[in-house]
Amino acid sequence: MQATLPAHLYGCPDAWARERTAVFGRAWLFVGHEAEAPAPGDWIATDIAGHRLLAVRGKDGILRAFHNVCRHRAGPLVDGARGHCDGELVCAYHGWRYALDGRLRAATGFGAADGFDPRAFGLLGLRLEIWRGLAFATMDADAPPLADHVAPLEALLGGRGLDFAAPALRRSHDLACDWKTYAENYLEGYHIGSVHPVLADELGAAEYRVRVEGDLVLQEAVGVNDGPQAGVWGWLWPNLGVNVYRDGAMIERMTPVGPGRTRLDYLFLNDGGEDALGEALTASDRLTAEDAAICEAVQRNLSAGAYDRGVLSPNHEIAVAWFQSRIAEVHP
Repeated sequence: MQATLPAHLYGCPDAWARERTAVFGRAWLFVGHEAEAPAPGDWIATDIAGHRLLAVRGKDGILRAFHNVCRHRAGPLVDGARGHCDGELVCAYHGWRYALDGRLRAATGFGAADGFDPRAFGLLGLRLEIWRGLAFATMDADAPPLADHVAPLEALLGGRGLDFAAPALRRSHDLACDWKTYAENYLEGYHIGSVHPVLADELGAAEYRVRVEGDLVLQEAVGVNDGPQAGVWGWLWPNLGVNVYRDGAMIERMTPVGPGRTRLDYLFLNDGGEDALGEALTASDRLTAEDAAICEAVQRNLSAGAYDRGVLSPNHEIAVAWFQSRIAEVHP
């Protein structure tokens, strides 16, 4: 029987700082759907665990990823989640200008300086790879290829496509809980009967299966072949839900914002028209509200000081045990 992680790791600034580097600084991180930046100059930006990431479409049609930071004095290049720039990225602080491939074009008004070589001050690039339209970036030059990371999910999906022309909708929710608190809730169905009464009725007597393969956790309700719960619920380390249904998919990123704070970023990919999208949104909003309420309550208790460690069910919390074992490696 496996003990849980100690409570102090949930919301602790030291734990947060370590996870920023050892988890999110090494993993493949979902940036967005490539269809969100279809034309040269279109960009997508996000902030994950304090890492400010930017993907921009070049004049050659290639989507490239960079840190959203100017090489002069750390000014931001873009602000917001999506946008367009006319042929170059311009720092909002002192106006340094960069080509869409990251080269420094002009250190605006900088003046002559001995030893200053513009070629040495291009943007800080990241590896970016695309899987079924989903763009991922990593800060780890030695990370295995993205194809290896998603291989179990690719094998599972088979003919089910995520190659939709464009996302139908984005949504975000802010939560007062640690990213690990929410991720662990996502990784088990043990709480469904207590927290999600409507979902429990929809699932009925279906067998709820959870298995772990590589960097993937797969959850499915065996025997549910129709309705909003028919499909597969995948979760890719360290923080991405990939839920595939009959008429589309929902991508759910559990974005760490700070110690004890998380933002849920949803991307709805819809293939079944407005009715199917509306059905998916209704179910998602209900489940998110229920999960948010219990996770925030759990976080308050984790922070209160009475609880230290518990135990994990070998029947229902297999994926939570796997997740906590990986987190424990970061906190020796």
